[in-house]
Amino acid sequence: MAELAELEWRSWKRVLVVVAHPDDAEYGLSAAVHAWSRAGVAVHYLLLTHGEAGIATMTPEQTAPARRAEQQAACDAAGVVSLTFLDHPDGMLVGGLDLRRDIAREIRRIRPDAVVTANFDVEAYGSFNQADHRVAGLAAIDATRDAANGWVFRELAEFEGLPAWSATSILVAGAAEPTHGVEVGTDDERAGIESLSSHRVYLEALPDHPKPDDFIPMLLAGGGRALGVQRAVAFRVLPA
Repeated sequence: MAELAELEWRSWKRVLVVVAHPDDAEYGLSAAVHAWSRAGVAVHYLLLTHGEAGIATMTPEQTAPARRAEQQAACDAAGVVSLTFLDHPDGMLVGGLDLRRDIAREIRRIRPDAVVTANFDVEAYGSFNQADHRVAGLAAIDATRDAANGWVFRELAEFEGLPAWSATSILVAGAAEPTHGVEVGTDDERAGIESLSSHRVYLEALPDHPKPDDFIPMLLAGGGRALGVQRAVAFRVLPA
């Protein structure tokens, strides 16, 4: 990992995290969320699906409520202010105007200083990235810009009372080429471990998944080395 610059976030009031599935925000990102929350930043999560297609041994009807509950527990561990689920189909997330409008609506409602999403490269995490991840990341970026343009999705302002809102930054967690880091402490690391561990049913279905107690400290230590501190969460940061 290349050397990182320190992310200037302490003037932020609100952050919106936009990801495809329950657990997508728990791979290091939730440690930064805990640090932001401790400092008084209101962090909101927007999940585009319920993760209902994520466990091969359970039906979607069984999986969806279990994963929603696990995501709420993960949010509680990280200090998240609100958790919103959309009803787009897991495993079949479709990029386009409907998805962009739904995300833009939440951006205008929350009015975040920064929008955070996860890696949406075609190749990621040692293989090809999952389809929903690719769709979700691009849609989050497009919707951030849509939310700032008063002439896009005009119905949000005219019929829902949600005028245009411009975030200042877009952050990509888990990016292959991060640019910035957020230093986190031991309490944040523990929160990151607890948030990932909250996905108990999901992780039990993945016997080869690394243990959160090992995995999260390893990720944060790698970010810390790049930032020149003990622990950090790495992001690719671009202006919105």
